[in-house]
Amino acid sequence: MKIALAQLNYHIGNFELNVQKIINSIKEAKTSGADLVIFGELAVCGYPARDFLEFDDFLKQCEKAISDIAVHARDIAVIVGAPTRNARVEGKDLFNSAYFLSDGKVQQVQHKTLLPTYDIFDEYRYFEPATEWKIIEYKNTRIALVVCEDMWNVGNDNPLYTICPLDEMVSQKPDVIINISASPFAYDHAAERLTVMQSNTERYKLPLFYVNHVGAQTDIIFDGASLVISPNSELYDELPYFVESLRLYDLQDVIRGRSATDNLQPTNTKQQTISYEQPKNKTALIHDALILGLRDYFTKMNLKTAILGLSGGIDSAVVLALAAEALGAQNVRVVLLPSQFSSDHSINDARALAENLNVQYDIVPIEPMFKSYETALAPHFLGTQFNITEENLQARIRGTILMAFSNKFGNILLNTSNKSEMAVGYGTLYGDMCGGISVLGDVYKTEVYDLARYFNRNVEIIPKSSIEKPPSAELRPNQKDSDSLPDYDILDKLLYQYIERRQGPNELIAMGFDAALVHRVLRLININEFKRKQTAPVLRVSPKAFGDGRRIPIVAKYLS
Repeated sequence: MKIALAQLNYHIGNFELNVQKIINSIKEAKTSGADLVIFGELAVCGYPARDFLEFDDFLKQCEKAISDIAVHARDIAVIVGAPTRNARVEGKDLFNSAYFLSDGKVQQVQHKTLLPTYDIFDEYRYFEPATEWKIIEYKNTRIALVVCEDMWNVGNDNPLYTICPLDEMVSQKPDVIINISASPFAYDHAAERLTVMQSNTERYKLPLFYVNHVGAQTDIIFDGASLVISPNSELYDELPYFVESLRLYDLQDVIRGRSATDNLQPTNTKQQTISYEQPKNKTALIHDALILGLRDYFTKMNLKTAILGLSGGIDSAVVLALAAEALGAQNVRVVLLPSQFSSDHSINDARALAENLNVQYDIVPIEPMFKSYETALAPHFLGTQFNITEENLQARIRGTILMAFSNKFGNILLNTSNKSEMAVGYGTLYGDMCGGISVLGDVYKTEVYDLARYFNRNVEIIPKSSIEKPPSAELRPNQKDSDSLPDYDILDKLLYQYIERRQGPNELIAMGFDAALVHRVLRLININEFKRKQTAPVLRVSPKAFGDGRRIPIVAKYLS
């Protein structure tokens, strides 16, 4: 049997686009000689559809999509994901299902068993778990078909679940495992995913075909990296990261393994160079994920142009470099907003970067506006000293100007705050935290520097001084971030342990972090939750990003 994996970029609720992509891939796979072509989890509607799944019209369009796709399942079989209504009154209204189509109709449906409810996932809100598992027989091949998370409980050793679907299927003597998935990107997830899939092949001694989504859905990014693994747990192939791809495999070749054959047949002419396992460099992956996240946010929202404030600092420099690559320099505009506290080198660095990237820039000094505010407020602030009020006022003037440019010219404002700043509240609500999408909100400050060096790996794009100078908001004379925050090398390590690894104060102190610093930083994180609730969606690149995957009460006593 020849099996094709179709790794596609879907658009939530865009049924016409999704169905057409699927049909085009069916035709391409059939032309290439495939007997079976496989698509991702909930492919017809996109993932995660969330509360759209509660609309009857949305479900009817899902059902129509399956019918339209089934017409093309002739002389080829198709596996594709879609929601299914639960006919029983008991339980949730829907199943998360994998459809097996052939001879122009639905032949079999396998529902998902293990419904994740952690991090960004909330599947049990909508779906009922499967209670039956039946092998699919097609062309003398017995297929164990499972959906995404159903592979993550190898041998029933995941404490989140009490059942292992493949353990239930193995008595039916399958010949191959097929997993359709929607597995979001995090910089460490591709390696983890490969390990889990290899654990399954090691346990069941069966070949595995795993297909994932690619593309971004607002904040959630899918990296693709679909897998084919031989029965001896050898990686036979890994599809490209962040790129749509269709590849064809001979099942018998996969069973024999890479060491016995090298008979890959790529059907996508853009993917002629085949690397079995791709490098998993953290910075490169984050860069590619952010590029895709930005590009898809604009494309899927029918947006074209972006704007941002360019300060000469590292964060806005990296956001500009990302935006120029993702959207094209001609579609990005920047505004330099110097104040009386801005250094000449910051203005020069900002101008140099804009010119390096051939990006349009405007210079709007904010000192006259700031002075006007000071004059208007002087009678009311009589007897008070310059403090964070005046610092925030400058940030809000800048935010107002950037939003004015956005409204006047239709450019979407890109937020430039990094994860370290967002964590401890080192940003001004309705000021530098404005924006339609947060580009670096899941990237720690030390990782922002890594990205800057990555951009400069071949030629200097971001001015060297933007990377080397001490970071500063430049809202008061001689200000540096280190006046208010610990060194980022220390802060980011602490933040990672608390946010990503959920280590509490006692554990952090036991790791060697200073006790006073731990209590101070954790308090800052928790009292600033109200700011994060009001900021732009954050492109997710880590195992625990701010947003839907981290649900912390605003009003709470714990650690505050």
